[in-house]
Amino acid sequence: MILSRGRATAGQLAEWTGLTTGAITSVLNRLEKAGYIRRTKDPNDLRVVYAEPLYSQLHTIKKAFAPLNDAMLELYSKYSQEELQTILDYLILSCQSLRNLTDDLRKPTTE
Repeated sequence: MILSRGRATAGQLAEWTGLTTGAITSVLNRLEKAGYIRRTKDPNDLRVVYAEPLYSQLHTIKKAFAPLNDAMLELYSKYSQEELQTILDYLILSCQSLRNLTDDLRKPTTE
């Protein structure tokens, strides 16, 4: 997520993933310790801290995920573009449904 957006705050990552900010902070601590991200302050608001990818380390990430990439490409090759579009549509809609249900569970109940 950080790679696709260029940078993100812990709050943004928590919102996107549904994890708590505490859980995200633990993940960011591990990523920073491993040398995959760095934290930078927003020059306009020093309270805001961004996690940014360290692009010099992308080769390590690419190498780690190469077997998964190869396996997924092989799997995708078994389906037509139309079938893949149907699968993607299903995944998007099911994720939206799960997100809506999760949001409903987080709402306070009045009893």
